[in-house]
Amino acid sequence: MKHVLKILTILVAISAFWIGLLQASIVPRSHTWLLPIYFIVSLGCYGLLMVGVGLMRFPTCPQEALLLQKDIAEAKVFLKQNGVDVGSD
Repeated sequence: MKHVLKILTILVAISAFWIGLLQASIVPRSHTWLLPIYFIVSLGCYGLLMVGVGLMRFPTCPQEALLLQKDIAEAKVFLKQNGVDVGSD
């Protein structure tokens, strides 16, 4: 719930800033109307960046890989005992 409130607070702050720019006429109106589009594009770029960083820092788990190989070997033995052909070892 806290994350939702944080997002809503940020959206309200950005909206207030945008409406303030529209009312004050500091930035030309033609540019001000494009700010939400720029914001959405920037948010998309940030999301892609975070996905890329997450993929680059993806942790390797050698212990889990060993446990998975053990589970696979056990499953092959179980299936062979039940008459299922699982291929070569």
